[in-house]
Amino acid sequence: MIVVKSHGEFRQQTRKTILESLEVNNLEVHTSCREGFCGACRTKLNKGSVKYITEPLAYFEDDEILPCCCVATSDIEIELS
Repeated sequence: MIVVKSHGEFRQQTRKTILESLEVNNLEVHTSCREGFCGACRTKLNKGSVKYITEPLAYFEDDEILPCCCVATSDIEIELS
């Protein structure tokens, strides 16, 4: 389950990144590269864990994720900026 603070909750789409799952549910996230290079989609991760399917090269803090290139490995709670 993906919980988006102030936006509700939904299931991650099968074989899709967190970003793609957000988009399917009409939640807008600023993006540029979609491959973890730019960091534009940097999102705060409050709870849970993720796995990167593409090794991110962009800088991000320990409590942030790049939803363009990861999938949830547990229930997660995120905050969109």
